[in-house]
Amino acid sequence: MSDRERNENENRKEVPLPAEVWPELERAEYLARGAALKWASGVFCRPEHLEKLGQYRKRESQRTSSIHSRLKSVVQSYLEGVGWGLEQLREAREELREVSHAMKKVQAESKKNAEGVMALETMRDVSVHHRQLLATVSNLPRLNSVCSMVLETERLVESRRLLEAHARLMELERWQDEVLLQMYGDGAGGGGARPAPPPEDEQLVRSYFSGVGRLVEALAKELWAVVGSGLTLARQNPTPFVSAVRIVEREEALDKALMEERVGGAMGSSRPLPPGRPRCWRECFFKVIEEAVSARFRNVSYLHTRGPGLAGHLSALQHAIMGDLATVRHLLEHCVPPHYHLTRAYLRACHHCLQSHLGQVIGWELESGEIFAVLNWVLHIYNSSEMMGDPELVAEMDLEELGPLISQEGLEQLQHKYVQSVRKSVSEWMHKALDVELTDWKRDEEPDLDHEGYYYTCLPTIITQMLEENARVALMISEVLRDQTIRMGLYEMDNLLNRFREALVDLGKEHQKDHSAGSSKFYLHYLLASVSNCIILKTSTESLQQQLTTRPAGRFSRTPPNPLAALDRAVRKACRLVMDRLLFELQLFLQDLMSPSWLAQDHVTRKICTVLEHHCELYSRVRPPCRQRLQEECQWLVVVEYIRVLMQKKLVCRCADEREQLAQRMTMDVQQLRDVFQGMEGDGAVGEVNPIALLSVLSSFIKLRDPSVLTLEVCGLVTKYPDISEEHVIVLMDIRGDVSRDIRGSVLNFLEQSAPQLQSGYRPIFTDILVPSPSLAFCLPTSKCA
Repeated sequence: MSDRERNENENRKEVPLPAEVWPELERAEYLARGAALKWASGVFCRPEHLEKLGQYRKRESQRTSSIHSRLKSVVQSYLEGVGWGLEQLREAREELREVSHAMKKVQAESKKNAEGVMALETMRDVSVHHRQLLATVSNLPRLNSVCSMVLETERLVESRRLLEAHARLMELERWQDEVLLQMYGDGAGGGGARPAPPPEDEQLVRSYFSGVGRLVEALAKELWAVVGSGLTLARQNPTPFVSAVRIVEREEALDKALMEERVGGAMGSSRPLPPGRPRCWRECFFKVIEEAVSARFRNVSYLHTRGPGLAGHLSALQHAIMGDLATVRHLLEHCVPPHYHLTRAYLRACHHCLQSHLGQVIGWELESGEIFAVLNWVLHIYNSSEMMGDPELVAEMDLEELGPLISQEGLEQLQHKYVQSVRKSVSEWMHKALDVELTDWKRDEEPDLDHEGYYYTCLPTIITQMLEENARVALMISEVLRDQTIRMGLYEMDNLLNRFREALVDLGKEHQKDHSAGSSKFYLHYLLASVSNCIILKTSTESLQQQLTTRPAGRFSRTPPNPLAALDRAVRKACRLVMDRLLFELQLFLQDLMSPSWLAQDHVTRKICTVLEHHCELYSRVRPPCRQRLQEECQWLVVVEYIRVLMQKKLVCRCADEREQLAQRMTMDVQQLRDVFQGMEGDGAVGEVNPIALLSVLSSFIKLRDPSVLTLEVCGLVTKYPDISEEHVIVLMDIRGDVSRDIRGSVLNFLEQSAPQLQSGYRPIFTDILVPSPSLAFCLPTSKCA
């Protein structure tokens, strides 16, 4: 066993075990021993360190003794404090015992004194009664004169001697207040609460002075009557109005003094305010002013308000309001104290009355003219220098403080009503104009010519003037309303043009049923007039669209109107009907093309040219650019129908002379057609394709003497006209009649390999020409068919 273990065992034997060990103490001792072992194992880790064991033991013994000394000192001090506290408790118990004895003696003495105080209560009641009798005796002269004073004051009020009446009334009120004050008494001890008099006594006094209350009501009635008629009195005799203002200021001063006395008086005071106080007559003064303005306003508001008289009614309102404000500024303003700001009060009252009145007006079923009058008055006249924008009035009060006459939401609703009302009128006029137009189409006379020599009817003039006039009127209100009106007009024009196109369709169907000269003598003329009308409407539409300055707003912003597209559809439909009429007139002569008679002489072509000349002459009555469009369509139609007849293979050449004859006849037709269309704008050109030039190309194809170069010729043809199909080329080779199987195969191989793209701006022409099914062909000359 080592020395350290031996020492630990000895220490354990020296420490006696307590009879009862607390868990906390046992855990602390366990931790302390653990810490000591840890410290000892660190210090005495080697045998040579044991030489200092005695030094460490001595140092730890000294430290332990020091700790025991401090603990004993602390315990001693705590025990001394506990002893001192016990001593204090014993002294306090003795003092409480003495105080208890003293309180018992005081209680006994208090009982003896209470019997003496009860004898003084009777004397106090007698004193209060005596004081009341003394007050009654001193006030008897006044009380006797109350009735006569009341009657005299009533006469003064009836005669509108307001200042004298108010002076008497103030004296009566002072008597009443003094009597009530004496009834309350002066209080006990000079500072205690004043005892309230019996309710029956207070009620007796108030009933005796009840005439004072009637006088107050009568005076107030006359006073407010004077204030309400202040505008009239200011022009005649402002003295009563000045007296009324002086009385109001007196009452206001009395109210203020009484309230200050009540607030600054003794906290224990129970005296109430005099009857009817505070009267707040200055506040009533301004209320009466507002009621007077409202009453004067109603005298003007409900005279001829509805219908056409609304504009005159608003003008009357303007003159009445400005006249009253001039009276207030120049006359009444000098009759009141500066802090009244009477002009500002009149401005506010007028503005509020107008807000209420206009709120009723905009709720009515108004026509467009009435709505325009309201909007113009609210947005322009009311804020102008002729009314509330007067610099002198602006100096009194800024209009922004008053707020708008009509809220933004109300203005938007009113503008919407205006647009809807105008829309109804525009729709009706457009229907009537279209009915007149449909009637004109059935007239047995040519359409009128304008100063430029173009066909026209009254439809575009009516529509254009109506829309432009509505836009101009709406612009007088605001650009926003102008834009809404324009959009509405564009929507209605879009609807009109759709109905117009449907009418054109119906007209074309009726014409197809009956092509007699009598029923359709001027059918083509009115179609051309319709085209010119669309050009005029397009110009008007573009002008209206250029006027738009704001984003779409309101009902007409859901889908933007597109009357230009509807115009284009109507123009295309009218042009199609014109071309159908041209085709109908040409159909009889086109059937004779590629016939022996046509090949022998040119009478068929001359008849076709005669019809074309007549149509082109009529097309000159159409406004550009539709005039050029009709001329181009006319050329296109003639060329397409000419080639369609050629594709029917009525003629099949058997020799070079026949090919030469056919090509020469086609060349002569091309020249005649050129002569007809010579001098026209856009002669035969639509994009990069010249339809008449195509006839020359086909003529050259048939005239070609060497079939071996047909592949090269077809290459050029495909390059110029990429929409030509293999069937068209086959028909052309069949018409030549001299194309061998090898050449035909090489041409077809070329067509299969080449697939040219259609260029932008190119208008397909062969797409409209269908190749008929194979049939027997007429041969030149009248010999056996191939």
